[in-house]
Amino acid sequence: MMKECKGVWRGMLGQALVLILMLLGLPILGVWAAGLPVGDFLQFPPLTRAVERGPFRPLVFGVMALGILAVVGPMGWSAWRGFRRVGGGVAVGRFPGWGWVGVAMMAGAWVLAWTRLPWAAPIQMHTFTPLWMAYILLVNGLAYRRKGRCLMTHRPGLFLALFPASAVFWWFFEYLNRFVANWHYTGPVQEMDPVAYVVFATIPFATVLPAVLGTAEWLSSYGGFDAAFRQWVRLPWLRRRGVLIAMLGASAVGLAGIGWWPDLLFPLLWIAPLAILLSVQGLRGEATLLDELAAGDWRRTVTAALAALLCGFCWEMWNMLSLARWEYAVPYVHALQIFEMPVLGYAGYLPFGLECLAIGDVLAGRRRLELGTVGRMGTEREIGFDIDSLPGHKKPLAIGRDRRPTRAAPSERGAAIP
Repeated sequence: MMKECKGVWRGMLGQALVLILMLLGLPILGVWAAGLPVGDFLQFPPLTRAVERGPFRPLVFGVMALGILAVVGPMGWSAWRGFRRVGGGVAVGRFPGWGWVGVAMMAGAWVLAWTRLPWAAPIQMHTFTPLWMAYILLVNGLAYRRKGRCLMTHRPGLFLALFPASAVFWWFFEYLNRFVANWHYTGPVQEMDPVAYVVFATIPFATVLPAVLGTAEWLSSYGGFDAAFRQWVRLPWLRRRGVLIAMLGASAVGLAGIGWWPDLLFPLLWIAPLAILLSVQGLRGEATLLDELAAGDWRRTVTAALAALLCGFCWEMWNMLSLARWEYAVPYVHALQIFEMPVLGYAGYLPFGLECLAIGDVLAGRRRLELGTVGRMGTEREIGFDIDSLPGHKKPLAIGRDRRPTRAAPSERGAAIP
């Protein structure tokens, strides 16, 4: 058991090291190769300034919109059919008292964020964190009502680990944004000294993973997703070694190019980190989201992507009238804004949700994040994956009469955060 735990932790550290070196080093390497001043991208604090980006081009907007619809449209149709066929299921409990605390916190923080009351001036720059802590309590309460459990109550160790991991996780995106400058912060943060800014930013950054993954758990409790995506499109070629190598190579080249051609390659800010992590995991022979898609099971993928989109809508909505806020400069497609975000920019939240899920799985170890769904009769079906149940593995996941998977013994699972 101890040897297995050490092996799992070594694997996690190895993946983290590869990801860190590629995310930090490749964009700088590209900037250096382009003959641009490297020091401009390494200034401290890492606060991106407003820059001019490519002007709006209707043709680019139309092509990108059609591409997004080609991917999202079939998923939306399948989800509609799934919910029409089985409904959403029933709740198994009551909304908890601590969930109502979240509702009250959200109402108070929302008022403070969007008003300029003189007596609240000292705290109005700091409303983002209480808003999102309230949101986290709310979505965990909604999941608890639907399923009788939630990440916060039934895997508290993992839930708490998400907060520091989330801060580090989002700082990587802030770093990558230095090369494409798709968003920048306005207001009093511009006058902060470096240390104050890092502390000010790190605290709200810590809420990203708990918010997205808590939302995914709540959404997955609706039976329509289970009916629609349990057996959907199979992509067996995603597990081929050649595909994984090509994915890793293309992501590496793309990251090296984002500082060179930011107006063309800016979408890779959201796609490349996910592709690198999944390809490295796959080449190491570990179970990934790609295994689930290869088997035709899209449930965790769809609910995680939709969770990030829902969180993204709330991020942009609450940002609109806040004192400390951000604005966007998205090349060629900056039009039809919903709050500050151009409408096509919301598509970036879809792969971002998968990145959140992939990081959550890494933290969870072999006992991967479990997203359960409640059916029409109130029975729960787990849609988390055990490694032994994935295609190509010898030991299948046993299903009992109540459709509850039989978990492996602790000695078989390896390291996991409870």
